[in-house]
Amino acid sequence: MVTTVDELVERARAGVHRPGPLEAYRAAAAGALLVDIRPAAQRAREGGIPGALVIERNVLEWRLDPTSGHRVPEATGHGLAVIVLCSEGYASSLAAAGLRELGLYRATDLDGGFLAWAAAGLPTVAGTVEGPEHRSAPAHRTGGNS
Repeated sequence: MVTTVDELVERARAGVHRPGPLEAYRAAAAGALLVDIRPAAQRAREGGIPGALVIERNVLEWRLDPTSGHRVPEATGHGLAVIVLCSEGYASSLAAAGLRELGLYRATDLDGGFLAWAAAGLPTVAGTVEGPEHRSAPAHRTGGNS
């Protein structure tokens, strides 16, 4: 059976609550882990979200699986609230589905991605060229996209 990428994304989103930017902002403030999976070039061009944990997509499952020897310190258990984000909210839907398959049952993704976050006027930071697995810098400006 052949599946299209659109069907795959639709299945990944089925029955999953995907928070919008303001809800994700509030969830992160309450302790949810906001994870930016965009590649470095995209983060440099679009900017970042202050305090988001950057884990590029190719190592996401290894870094967030609480049973992995390659996990980040934030990967404390399967009940961790994780909100994955990409640029527009498509790759992040697939990534969050992969995390749920690993047992991270609270994993979801940001509806509309970074671009929706920035358009909502929520805090962003100028583009960065830092490597993977770091926290985005604290906000030095609010809203908009640089």
